[in-house]
Amino acid sequence: MTAQGLVGLDIDGTIILQDESLSPGVLEAIAEVRETGREVMLATGRSWTGTRHIEQMLGLTAEFAVCSNGAVTMRRVDGEWQRWHVEVFDPATVLGLLGARLPEANYMVELGSGQRLYTAQMDDWTLDGGRQVSFEELGAQPVSRIVVVSPQHDEADFERVVAEAGLNEVSYAIGWTAWLDIAPQGVDKGTALERVRAHLDVPRDRVLVAGDGRNDLGMFEWALSGGGRAVAMGQAVDEVQAAAGELTGVVEDGGLATALRTLL
Repeated sequence: MTAQGLVGLDIDGTIILQDESLSPGVLEAIAEVRETGREVMLATGRSWTGTRHIEQMLGLTAEFAVCSNGAVTMRRVDGEWQRWHVEVFDPATVLGLLGARLPEANYMVELGSGQRLYTAQMDDWTLDGGRQVSFEELGAQPVSRIVVVSPQHDEADFERVVAEAGLNEVSYAIGWTAWLDIAPQGVDKGTALERVRAHLDVPRDRVLVAGDGRNDLGMFEWALSGGGRAVAMGQAVDEVQAAAGELTGVVEDGGLATALRTLL
């Protein structure tokens, strides 16, 4: 049966708080929306490893999950998750540009297989199953993303580095403080969600997405361009709020639950 709609949800700052506890009311609101026949799925910057336990926590039964800012789309087949669509790019040039400007930063790449290679431990990343390598080894094979963590720098520093390096061959999003996430050119949460929407045969105007970060801008634009809805969390920066069609409360106050209940 065709889904009655598609709901794509960011995780960090939308579904969960910084301590990984759920935003108030979100579990109940998601369950209520699912009862209307809508497909509720995750669309996150996290890798699948960091996404799966959230999917389980929410009790979702969605067929798809968008990870790594749209570079990886997972699909549930006979109860098992498979890597349904993966975008990759050659990271060598980008790493060279960034390494010359941020030599003290910590770097991580995610391969098309999902394996992660990193130069140093990153407190904000679950690197279980990853492998520590030299900086030179990071660029040896195609990757689905590059993550740069540099506590010595703030968002303005990263924006300057991106401009200086001329990163027009890839898509990038500056997320949490001192965090730069780089994906293949033209790939974002919106491009992945469109692939899922088309597969599920959901009308473009039966879409709602919600998020709080710059890496949600692509899916906001995608949703609005098809007559759907895009909701920004109340704590989102001005740029993100301006790109959304709607604004809800902050994550600590259950803003997502409020937005989801408008579908009931």
